Amino acid sequence: MWDGKDDHKLDYLESLGLRAKKAALLMSKLDPASKNLGLRAAATALKENKDAILEANEMDVANARSKGMSDALVDRLRLDGKRIEQMAEGMAQVSIIKDEIGEVKELYVRPNGLRIVKVVVPIGVIGIIYESRPNVTADAFALCFKAGNSCILRGGSDAIETNKVIASTIRNALKKEKLPEDSILIIEDTSREVATEFMKLNEYVDLLIPRGGAGLIRSVIDNSTIPVIETGVGNCHIYVDSEADTDMALDIIENAKTQRLGVCNACESLVIHRNVAAKILPMIEERLSAKSVAMYGDQDSVEIDQKINPATEEDFGREYLGPSISVKIVDNIEQAIEHINYYSTGHSEAIITNNKERAERFLNEIDSACVYWNASTRFTDGFEFGFGAEIGISTQKIHARGPMGLMALTSYKYKITGTGQIRE
Repeated sequence: MWDGKDDHKLDYLESLGLRAKKAALLMSKLDPASKNLGLRAAATALKENKDAILEANEMDVANARSKGMSDALVDRLRLDGKRIEQMAEGMAQVSIIKDEIGEVKELYVRPNGLRIVKVVVPIGVIGIIYESRPNVTADAFALCFKAGNSCILRGGSDAIETNKVIASTIRNALKKEKLPEDSILIIEDTSREVATEFMKLNEYVDLLIPRGGAGLIRSVIDNSTIPVIETGVGNCHIYVDSEADTDMALDIIENAKTQRLGVCNACESLVIHRNVAAKILPMIEERLSAKSVAMYGDQDSVEIDQKINPATEEDFGREYLGPSISVKIVDNIEQAIEHINYYSTGHSEAIITNNKERAERFLNEIDSACVYWNASTRFTDGFEFGFGAEIGISTQKIHARGPMGLMALTSYKYKITGTGQIRE
């Protein structure tokens, strides 16, 4: 439908869509060595262009602060030398992941002699709408490129200057290597109207992935005519069982909540077994208040420690993305599982216990993408899972779930070979 159109006569988004579609066809023909060359070149370019990226990022951070953005969200926006190194390292890791494009997954011969082969193929053009985090620009490109896709990226206005410089850096690196530079395209118009129009670009875009808060994701689901993978919203729980190691529980909770406040895999809700609540809750409160985290608990929690604020019903289902956390006291693991499954967003939950039977029950019965035993929820991350990077963390069950690495950005097709068979 798109072939033969004059780019100059297309509107802004259709022009980007056409360019991405053409790049996707070129990408589908690239051999693994060429893709790996492009990723390594882009990684090197990010490090070499660090000063320009940081200068653009300072502009975005200053604008964000002038608009009253919270410290936790500014942290998601801010880059430094280490974070740029991590972005480049993520690209380098993606370059050494096995390339499965073209790999045969199934092969069988029908009784009529038809030979059917199922092979891995790229999805095509992937659109990503995201907020604040400029590292997504690099991560999304790396995984899409390795999987043989092109991508159209629409970041938020908060990070637009940083995103433009990162994308330009990558495009220049690809151009030098004579690789499809339009495999990464940035929508520079950050208006809501253009974002809504982008969600309807199904003639060109094969898959749309939103990364951000609940409002963004709901908007994409409600407005998109492109297939959507739902990602990101994380009301993540930690359940402290009656047989939990106290020191372990304190360390894990502190890490899961405070290591980075404004991320989707941070712990937002605590569930505590009644038998240990009186002992451990004041200790948790002391640890978290030292990091300026406020606790909002049920009546039982407040009676144990009056420094805990009374919670509303809304608190138990909230993704705070800031220095707050909810607390619920339960009588047993059944109540813990019921509470978590009711309020969870399907992201990441953890149990702290030395009881293997209860841990196995928790792992089996909690209906979330990632379920932990004696570990922090902060590990729900493509880099930490060994994927090199991630395109997002899917909280749905169709096609992809959890940290979405390389294979989540592929599809498959069937190649059928015959010797003249016709259907009777």
